[in-house]
Amino acid sequence: MAQPPLTPEMLVPRLGEYLVQQGHISEDDLKHALAYQQEKAIAGNSLLFGEVLTEMGLLNRAELDQAITKQIIQFRTALENANRYLEQRVEKRTAELQEALRKLAELNQLKSNFVANVSHELRTPLTHIKGYLELLVVEALGTLTEDQKNALLVCQQASGRLESLIDNLILFSQSAHGELTLKLGSIDISKVAVEIINLSKAKALEKGVKLSAQIQPGLPRVQADEEKISWTILQLLDNAIKFTKKDDSVTLSINAETNELIMISVMDTGIGIPEEKMDKIFESFHQLDGSSTRHYGGTGLGLALVRNILDAHGSLIDVKSVVGKGSTFKFSLLAVETTSEHP
Repeated sequence: MAQPPLTPEMLVPRLGEYLVQQGHISEDDLKHALAYQQEKAIAGNSLLFGEVLTEMGLLNRAELDQAITKQIIQFRTALENANRYLEQRVEKRTAELQEALRKLAELNQLKSNFVANVSHELRTPLTHIKGYLELLVVEALGTLTEDQKNALLVCQQASGRLESLIDNLILFSQSAHGELTLKLGSIDISKVAVEIINLSKAKALEKGVKLSAQIQPGLPRVQADEEKISWTILQLLDNAIKFTKKDDSVTLSINAETNELIMISVMDTGIGIPEEKMDKIFESFHQLDGSSTRHYGGTGLGLALVRNILDAHGSLIDVKSVVGKGSTFKFSLLAVETTSEHP
C-alpha cells in the first residue's frame, strides 16, 4: 500500500480543535468535517483533516497552511521554553549535587583527620601502659602473687587488642588520605602463611575452633608488600575465627590457580553472611548489625582495609557465603620468577 505524501499537517495534533480555538472554523463545521472524514474512510478513501476542510470549502489551502505553520511555531516555542526550563533545572540540580559532594568530601576529610589524630594520641599513653605492664609481669617492680600475675596477663592481652585496634585506625586514616604506600618485593607466600597460622593458633584454641592450612608444595614467590599482605591474611583469619562457633573449622588454603596467579583463600564453617548484606561488609565502620558489634566486637574496619590493601596490589577480593554454613574469602597475587637472591 502506497504511503501518503508528507504534509505539514502530519506534524500537528488535534488540528480541528486548534482551528476552532483560532476562529477559523466553528464547532458545527468541525462536527460536519469529522463526519465527512469518517464517511470517506468507510468508503476506502482516507483523507487528512486538512484535505477534508479544503474539499468541503471550509478553508482554502493558503489559510490552512498558515494556520498549521502558526501552530508548528507555537509548538516549537513551547518546546524551546520547556528545554530552557529543563536546562535550568539540570544546572541547578547539578550545582546542588556538587555542593553536596563538596560537603561530603569535607566531612570525610574531617572524619579521617579526627581518626588519625585520635589514633596517634592514643598510641603514646598505650606505649607507657604496655611498658609498665611488662615490668610488672616480669616482677621487675616487685614480687607478685599468682592472682596478680593472672590479672596482669589479662591486662596485657587487652592492651595488645587495643594496640591492634589503634593500628587499624591509623592504617584506615592513611588509606583514606591516599597515603597507603606499598613496599613491593618478592615474598615466600608459603612461609608467610605458616607464620600467620602459628600466630592465629592461640586465638583458635581459645575459641575452640579447628584451624588448618592447605598449602600447595613448591609454590612460586609472589609480588607483594609482605607486611600488608600478612596483615590482610591475618585479618581474614581473625574474622573467620571470630564468626565461627566452637568445634567448627577455619582453613587457610594457598594454591597456584595458574602459572601466573596464586590464590589465597580463607574458608570457615561459621555463621555466614546474608546475601542482602554482602555489599556492606567492606564499608568502613560497618558491622552486620548492632548485636554483632556487641557480641563479636571490633571496629568494622578490618574488611574495609583488606579491600583497600588488595586494591593497591591490583587484586580483588571475592566472597561467597551461605547463612549458617560459612564463608569463603579469596584473592589472588601475581607470581614472580625465582631469582638467585631468593632461591
